[in-house]
This record gives sequence, C-alpha cells and structure tokens, in this order.
Amino acid sequence: MKINIAKSAGFCFGVKHALNIAFKSVDSGANIDMLGDIVHNEDVVKQISQAGIKKISRLRKGASKTLLIRAHGAPAKTHQKAKSLGYKIIDSTCPMVKEIHMIAKKAEKKGCTIIIVGDQKHDEVRGIIGQLKKNPIVIDRLENIPLTKIKRIKKAAIVVQSTRNMEKTLAIVETLKQYIANLEFHNTICNPTRIKQQEMKIMPLKNDLVIVVGSKTSANTKRLYELSKSLNKKSYWIQSKNDINPSWFKGVKSVGITSGASTPDETTKAVVAEIKKL
Repeated sequence: MKINIAKSAGFCFGVKHALNIAFKSVDSGANIDMLGDIVHNEDVVKQISQAGIKKISRLRKGASKTLLIRAHGAPAKTHQKAKSLGYKIIDSTCPMVKEIHMIAKKAEKKGCTIIIVGDQKHDEVRGIIGQLKKNPIVIDRLENIPLTKIKRIKKAAIVVQSTRNMEKTLAIVETLKQYIANLEFHNTICNPTRIKQQEMKIMPLKNDLVIVVGSKTSANTKRLYELSKSLNKKSYWIQSKNDINPSWFKGVKSVGITSGASTPDETTKAVVAEIKKL
C-alpha cells in the first residue's frame, strides 16, 4: 500500500507565527493569560498549557500580567478592556487576519455595509465583527443569504473568513452581485488555505482512500474533509492515530494523507506510522 502525504499538510504560516510569539513570551518570564485557545487543536493547546500560559474565560485585574491575543484575533473592545485593567498585550493574531481587519475597517469608513462570508460563531469572524462600528451581515452559506436585507443595500464590501471554501464563497458573491449595484469583493481566503484546498481537489481522485488529520474544532480541517468527501467517499476525518479503523484499508492500494493548518507534524507522523503497521 502506497502512502502519499500532501505537501501542504500541517501548520500554516499563521499558526507558526502565533506559536513562536507564545513560546518567546514564556521564555521572557512573563505571567501570561490567554482568552480561549491559541489555535483549534487539542495537542497544541496542551503544549501551550504545559509551557505555563494560563487559559482564562474572562478578563480580571491585569497588573503585572500579559494578555496573549491568539491567532484568530480578538475584537477591539478586548484590547481596550485589557489595557484598562492593566494588562500588557502581546498580539499573536495571524498577519493575514489582521489584513482582513484593516480591509473591513477601511471599507466601513468609505460608507460600505460590511458583509462577512464566514461562520458567525467562529473566533476569527467574531474578531472581524469586533473591529467595526456597525453590525455587519454574516453569511455562512448560499441558502442563508438574507435577501430582504441585501436588497436594501446600495453600497457594500465583502470580506471572507480566511479558511473558507473558495467555490462556495464565489457562489455567494455571484448571488450578491445580482442585488447590490456597488459591491467590492475582497477575496481574503489566505494563501495556505487555497493551496491546501487545491491539493485536496486532486488527492481524493488519485488515491483509493483519504485521511484528513485535525481537530473537530478546526474550520480549515473541516473544509478539507468536506472537499475530499465530495470527491471520494472513502474519506475519513481523524484527530489522532487512535481514530484509525483497520477495516477502512481492506483492498486499498493507495492512501492520501493531509492535515489541517493547526495540526502538529508529530500527530500526522504518528498517523502515518500507525497506517504502516497495517
């Protein structure tokens, strides 16, 4: 049985950037708090906790403390509140997510209604919403476009959650163009996501079976799995080697393996080693 590993498997630039900042902060001896998880992966979260970064659910008095802003970013109010409570802030927001913040704020200043193509409850989308003065419209899929609201808009700008599916996003944009005369589209799907998705259009067709490795909380991993499953029914989404079912591999001659942008190489390597044992 041949095992083919995607070139783009594993950490993206944004995750590496955030982790570098996090571990350097620990090395400096700072007393670090973080609202939520640095990225959506249980193994990485465990590493961060073991390094001494404390996960908190809300901000309290921050004198002599540092607040680490995670890779997905945070609303502007979080920054303001942390500063007022005495926290020093270290920002590990992905630079590509910061760019989305900048684009959205600039478009709002020009008088555009902001439309975000993304998941309303995702941390990255909450961070984008939290940069704006007015409530944006968030659209997660084509069927959920609020046409009544859309038809009243004369001028709008679209930004996209960085890990969205390209084809599904473009379908939403094409529909919005039919109703909004003055519409700016900023395709803010990040390059690592595009590369991963491009590979996933080929890998399921060239392999009998595909394994996608990553946390069930990871949006970009979910997109890779959905894309693979649409092309090859023998696609499986696992979090670790413990989720592998030997019966999947009966009669399989080639296996394609990829992993999400927040999945450590060690996790993927352990999956490969487990499959080799079969």
